[in-house]
Amino acid sequence: MITINGQKTELLSPVSVADYLEQNQYRPNRIAVELNGEILPKSHYSDTMLKDGDSMEIVSFVGGG
Repeated sequence: MITINGQKTELLSPVSVADYLEQNQYRPNRIAVELNGEILPKSHYSDTMLKDGDSMEIVSFVGGG
């Protein structure tokens, strides 16, 4: 079980951060990911696997003026 944006989520199989974002239609160029309290560089999305007990926050950038 992992926590994503404050919601407990059960992953059915091992998944990388990049795959999770793609499966849930996030646009990596418009978000920032915090994993277990630290900002995860975009260059690590593909090789970072989500595991039991992880906490991930996905923050979307919104334009405005």
